[in-house]
Amino acid sequence: MEIKDAIKKAKNNDQKAFKQLLNTYWDQVYGFQLKRVENENDAEDITIQTFSKAFDKIETFDEKYTFSTWLITISKNIHIDIVRKEKNSIKHALSRTDEEVYNVLDETPSVEDKLITEQNLAKLLRDIKKLKPHYQEVINLRYFQEYSYKEISEELNEPINNVKVKLLRAKKLLAEIIQKK
Repeated sequence: MEIKDAIKKAKNNDQKAFKQLLNTYWDQVYGFQLKRVENENDAEDITIQTFSKAFDKIETFDEKYTFSTWLITISKNIHIDIVRKEKNSIKHALSRTDEEVYNVLDETPSVEDKLITEQNLAKLLRDIKKLKPHYQEVINLRYFQEYSYKEISEELNEPINNVKVKLLRAKKLLAEIIQKK
């Protein structure tokens, strides 16, 4: 499917077209942000927000422009907004207690993880654990706890499009991990 066709299909809410656009442009947008923020996690978060916003507003895309330029512009604007918000919240960040700052996520296996391991899903879980925590969480909510997109959106306090992009990306990364074996 060509990019122009994918964009037209995406405007009609075709999920395969969204996936193709995500796969085609992920590295470009992520690389752009990585150069700007010099932090992999922040670059990834901004890239997720970029695709979420782009997919949400895809009907506004003017096809006489380049799709990648449109995505980069969205990405740049999201980064600018984040920087502005951070400047406004410096006082709040400085007032955090040491306990809040050093609160580390406990990644020990839960009772559910042990049960799943006993059901011969240990290999899959090991592969899932190789993903970044926010991808692990969205996969867990969607496939193990069987949450709907809306429920995941409410649980994570994120827009539904962010959830969809994270799930697409998580599945792609998980498939790559599994194929490497």
